[in-house]
Amino acid sequence: MADFRVVIPARLHSTRLPDKPLADIAGLPMVVRVAQQAAKSGAREVVVATDHARILHACAEHGVAARLTATDHPSGTDRLAEMADLLALADDDIVVNVQGDEPLIDPALIDQLAALMAAGEAPMATLAHPIHDAADMFNPNIVKVVLDRHGHALYFSRAPIPYARDAFAHCTDALPPDLPVLRHIGMYAYRAGFLRHYRELAPSALEAIEALEQLRVLWHGHAIAVGVVDQAPPGGVDTPEDLARVRALFHS
Repeated sequence: MADFRVVIPARLHSTRLPDKPLADIAGLPMVVRVAQQAAKSGAREVVVATDHARILHACAEHGVAARLTATDHPSGTDRLAEMADLLALADDDIVVNVQGDEPLIDPALIDQLAALMAAGEAPMATLAHPIHDAADMFNPNIVKVVLDRHGHALYFSRAPIPYARDAFAHCTDALPPDLPVLRHIGMYAYRAGFLRHYRELAPSALEAIEALEQLRVLWHGHAIAVGVVDQAPPGGVDTPEDLARVRALFHS
C-alpha cells in the first residue's frame, strides 16, 4: 500500500452555502465527517488545512488534526502547498487532496489515487469515471477529461469533449456507443515537491476561462495521471439541496 497523507482544505466562506465546512450532519460538522471518512483509508495521517479559527476549534473538539493556514490562498492547491511546509514534508512524500465538502467519500478511492501516484512518474494524479448519459456530457457543471495513450490528461473542460462531430450533428440526446467520455472526479494527489513548485507557476488564461485550476499544470507542460474507476463517487455538498440530501442519508 502507498505511503501517503491526506490533507483536507477547508475554507470557511462559501458563496452558495455559508459556513459550509461547519454545516451540521447528524451532530458533527461536515469537515469532521470528511476527516472521519478519510481516516478509514490507508493514510498515515489526515490533517485539515483551514483559513479560520472556527474550523480549527471544531476539529479540535472532535479529535481531528488541523492547521491554520493563510486566508488569501487563491485555490485549495495553494493551501496544500503551505501545508507541505508546515508539516515539513519531504519532496517525495505523497499528499492526497480530499475536498472538505465530500462527507460520503469512499476511502477506497483515496487509496486507489494514492497508489496511482506512487506507481507513476507524473507529479500529480487524479481520477475519472465513464459518462453514459448525454445530459451529463453537455452539462457545464460536470467537468470532462480526455486522456492520451499513457493515461495522462490531455485536457479538462466543462465543454463536451471529445466531441463526436458526425454523431452529434444528427442527435445530441444519446452518446455514441464507443465515445470515451470521462467525468473528472475532483480529488488530487501530488508529490510534496510539486506542490511547492505549483505555487511558483504563473496562472494561465485557460484556468480562468474554464474555472479549472488543474489547467495551470497542463499549461506549464506537467503531466497529470488519471485513473479510471467504474463507478461515480457519491455527490459532494455545494448547495443547500445537496446538504439536505446528505443529511437525509445519515438519518436513514
